[in-house]
Formats: sequence, structure tokens, C-alpha cells
Amino acid sequence: MTHAEQQHYQAIEQDSLYERRPEAIAPAVYTVRIAALQQALVAEQLDACLLACGGNLRYFTGLDWRATERFVGCLVTPQAVIAVCPAFERDSHIASQAIETEYALWQEEASVIELVLTLLEKQGSRTLALDPNVSADVVLRLQSTAQAPHISDASTLLAGFRQCKSAQELALIQHAMDITLRVHQLAYQFIQPGVLASEVKRFIDNAHRQLGADNGSTFCAVQFGQATAYPHGVPGDQRLEDNQLVLVDTGCTVHGYHSDITRTYSVGQVSQQIRDTWQIEKQAQAAAFAAARIGAPCGSVDDAARAVATRCGLGPDYTLPGMPHRTGHGIGLEIHEGPYLVRGDNTLLAAGMCFSNEPMIVYPDQFGVRLEDHFYMTDDGPRWFTQPQWQLDKPFAPLTQD
Repeated sequence: MTHAEQQHYQAIEQDSLYERRPEAIAPAVYTVRIAALQQALVAEQLDACLLACGGNLRYFTGLDWRATERFVGCLVTPQAVIAVCPAFERDSHIASQAIETEYALWQEEASVIELVLTLLEKQGSRTLALDPNVSADVVLRLQSTAQAPHISDASTLLAGFRQCKSAQELALIQHAMDITLRVHQLAYQFIQPGVLASEVKRFIDNAHRQLGADNGSTFCAVQFGQATAYPHGVPGDQRLEDNQLVLVDTGCTVHGYHSDITRTYSVGQVSQQIRDTWQIEKQAQAAAFAAARIGAPCGSVDDAARAVATRCGLGPDYTLPGMPHRTGHGIGLEIHEGPYLVRGDNTLLAAGMCFSNEPMIVYPDQFGVRLEDHFYMTDDGPRWFTQPQWQLDKPFAPLTQD
């Protein structure tokens, strides 16, 4: 660890965010969610729903399990909740899951497809809705069997539960955002000409850990100069030069709920073109926020941001220089989840929905500017999780301790 890193970590040790970490979702909440899913299956005339590793499985059971070649999931019917996992993983599964379930176990040489089909037969299930996280391999193998059930897509059904966040979910996202915003403030103080992007990423990861994130940074993009023109960066390890633009995009999780914040600022002097573009980006982000109204389609928010860029001579549409991607994505147990702030998404905005607001502007092979904050919808309109960036040259108000 460098001397500069040691000095900056001392500031983190005095921070109170770790002590304010919210409680995780209680087991009773998962029980209520499962019961609601079972009722929905009856209403939709579905016999069963198969959940796989990912956001949906965690939402309904509390299980955070990394997907591998060995299928781990949960079969939910109106009468039963059955965890499906390899026999040797049973104890770990029980320790990781928030609710009690029946267990259907399979050994290494056995077929999990045959196990699922047997479970469906015992439950009298002929219509099976599949979590979109179920792999294509499992889907194809289910469809190829003689006793294949009628398979449907559970995406819309499951999204209906997760789109609008509860007060506790909002609090978890808020805390994750608070952590990441503080990390951005500390990183801004750490970043100086000569620093390597890898050094900044390491600093950000450690800062996330010390402030109470689940596992450090879930991702981190650090881009300097021309590399800012690439929305998700370029390979290699850059060294920051004086008078360059800096883009930092990072996030973490708190009890599984994500943060995701981007800041773009100057180190030294940058061109007037960059300054003008930064102001357009700021206006586009503000226009998107203003357009987010209860009952409006998600796509209208993207339209509002894009209209700002077009009025300023950028675009139109996805033409560059201009905005290369959608204005925003939903966020929660997955960093990118529906609905999306993009043309054609006609989902109506409702209280509890959470979105990124990041209408990036790119000049190919020159530079890019992305300002990303998130908001959540209330009955009275949108509210920021974090306040947008202040200025290009001074992105943060002075850092103070709570």
C-alpha cells in the first residue's frame, strides 16, 4: 500500500457509514413474497414456476448463489416450495437460504432434468413458467423429453413483483448509494496526475469494503482522456496525465441491493468543447429527471434527454457525436434490471420504481461525458438517491464527516 493510500484510508476509518448499515431483509418477508407468488400462479393458471440462480431466486428465497454448470434453483407450485440442488451442497444451501423449503437433491451422475420432471409429475404440474435466468441448456433438455411440460416465460410475472421497491428495499439501495458516493469523494481526493487506473480501482475496492459494502466493488471503470469516449472502457492500464478528463463508474451492494454512480471531471485544464459538452450532459440528465412523472411511459424519459442533445446539435437518435445508449436502467437486486428508460419501453412509471439517469454523450475517439445518478419514483414524482454532480472542475462539495 502506498503512502497516499494509507493517508486516504485513515479518513475512511473515521466514517460512520459502516455503523449505519441497515438490517437485511427478514425471513418473514421472503415467506410473504413466496405466498404472493403462489397466489399469482393460481391467478395465471400456472402449475409451477422454476426459479434459477439470480435476482429472482434471491428475491423470493433470500438465496445468493452463483450460477455454475450444476443447476441450483427452486420449484414453486401453489402447494409447495421445493429447493433443487446437488446433494453435496445441501448444508451450504440451508445455511444460505432465508426460508425453509422441501429439498429435492441430485447426485453427480444423475440428471437434474429427470428430477425436475419427476417433481412436476408428483405435483400434477403440466404448465411450467421459467425464470429467464434458467439456462438455455436446461430449457432445451426439458423441451426434448417425451413428458415435457408446457413451458412459458415467467419474465413478466416475476418482474411484476420486483419493479416497485418496498420502503426497506429503497433504504438498502440508498445506503449502497451513500457508500459509493462517499467512495467517489475519497477517490477524487486520491486521484492525481501520474496515478495508474489500476491503483484507483484498488483504492475504490478497498474503500467500498471499509465502508461496509458486501464484497468491495461490484465493478469499477476508471478511464482517462480519450478512453472516456468508450462507454465501458478499453483494455490496458492507463496512467493519468495532467489536463485530462477522468471518468469513474463504480458501485457496490448492501445485502444484495446495488449502487451505481458515475462521475466525469477534469484534472487540470480541459478544452472548451469538453466543458460545453459537460453542460449539455448536465442539462440532459436534468431533463430526464423532470420528465419522470407517475403514469408516463419509461421511454418518454429517454425522449426528454435525447431532445436536449438534438437541440444542441448532437445526434439525432444514436448518431455520434451524441448519445450512444439508453438514458437509464432499473436497479435493485440486479444492477441492470427492467424496466428501462429507453425508446419503446412503454411501461408506465409507478411509485417505487428505481432508475439510473445517465444520458452519456460521446465524441468518438476524442472523449465522453457520463453523469450517472439514480432516482426512485414517489407518488409526487422522482427523488434522487444522490445529488447530481456539482461542477466539472469541482465535482463534490467539501467532504465532511457526519
